[in-house]
Amino acid sequence: MSRAGRQERMIRVLGAPELRWLVDRIRGRISRGAPLDGAVTLTGATPQQRQAVAQLLGRPLGRGSSLSVPLPAVETALRAAGLADGLREAVEMLGGAVPDVAAERASFDALRNVTLQSARECRHSAEQWHQAWLAELSADGTLTRLLRAGRHAALTQATAVLDLLPAVELPLPVLAERATGDTKALSVPPLPGLVLRALARWRGAEMPQNRAARRDLWDAFGVVLDDLASQVLVLGLPAAGGPLGRWLTEAASLGVPFRITLHQLSSMPVTPDVPAVYVCENPAVLRAAAAELGARCAPLICTEGIPSAACHRLIEGIVGQPGRPTGGAAVHWRGDFDWTGLRTTATAIARHGATPWRMSAGDYAAGLDDGDSEPLRGRPAASGWDPDLAEQMRSAGRAVMEERLVPGLLSDLRG
Repeated sequence: MSRAGRQERMIRVLGAPELRWLVDRIRGRISRGAPLDGAVTLTGATPQQRQAVAQLLGRPLGRGSSLSVPLPAVETALRAAGLADGLREAVEMLGGAVPDVAAERASFDALRNVTLQSARECRHSAEQWHQAWLAELSADGTLTRLLRAGRHAALTQATAVLDLLPAVELPLPVLAERATGDTKALSVPPLPGLVLRALARWRGAEMPQNRAARRDLWDAFGVVLDDLASQVLVLGLPAAGGPLGRWLTEAASLGVPFRITLHQLSSMPVTPDVPAVYVCENPAVLRAAAAELGARCAPLICTEGIPSAACHRLIEGIVGQPGRPTGGAAVHWRGDFDWTGLRTTATAIARHGATPWRMSAGDYAAGLDDGDSEPLRGRPAASGWDPDLAEQMRSAGRAVMEERLVPGLLSDLRG
């Protein structure tokens, strides 16, 4: 009998709806690599299911509530009828090849291990944040979904991107091209999400939930999404050099805030001529300085959170390029008394030679005593310029925002 003929008869004999459960049990055993020498049992079998099995085996069955079918007897009946040489051939004739689940699982596990090992070759792999990032991707199913979708290369690409960070004013398409060979790779999921999750872990921050937050996080690592969107807010910062210098000087003379873009700093370089500059984090401080001090305010720069590429570019123009002593202006830097504020201050000290401005343990204690404060959130940071500060913050578990220190800050900024 031809295979087509046998298949047609197999459908009549074993393909009845009442025997679907039996075929599924056999396929399941084969896919798991389980032996086919026992029996399978169906609890609560219908009379039709019992009748179908009796007809298949050619013998009457009891009337109990459970139906037990010995698999060797099924195989013997199919072989005697000339339909199949074994149970695997029979079920594959009905439903196609049976997947080898054990082999597929072993192959999947091997791919998973290779992918993770590749990610661990990142130059940051010894860092706690990198290890936590990989553990999180494994635990929440992200890695499994990537592998099943055939996107395991995305994790390797994310590692290549991280190897190039932090950078200095590196446009996102350039970063993508250097890391992956594709200028658009960091604009198309899943790669940007993987990298941003790592960067958030790196900074001890929450995963950004909107475009502005994502831009700020990229900015924090020297990656520029848009040189028009990368901005810095200043007050009282006169400068020489082209139209931008004139605008800054005029704004300083009027005591009005002025916003500078990275594009302006790149296309119209300026040279601020000031002996010292103060840097705050919150625009409320700069707004209060503009209202109370106006043109008498000392040069003030506001980072508006994590410093942007424009902010770093401006400060580097004031003090000189990193690592090159110039005897330029002094930079007095502060942020909120939270873990992000400690990190940005430590970065400013290392990158710009900044001096902490009212960022001591005593300043924190005074601010803490002035009223209620919100809880500290995120990963703790160190305060190398005053170790007691971080210790007091950790002990109190409360953040003190910059706005609470406005009177003292304005006193420092007064002319």
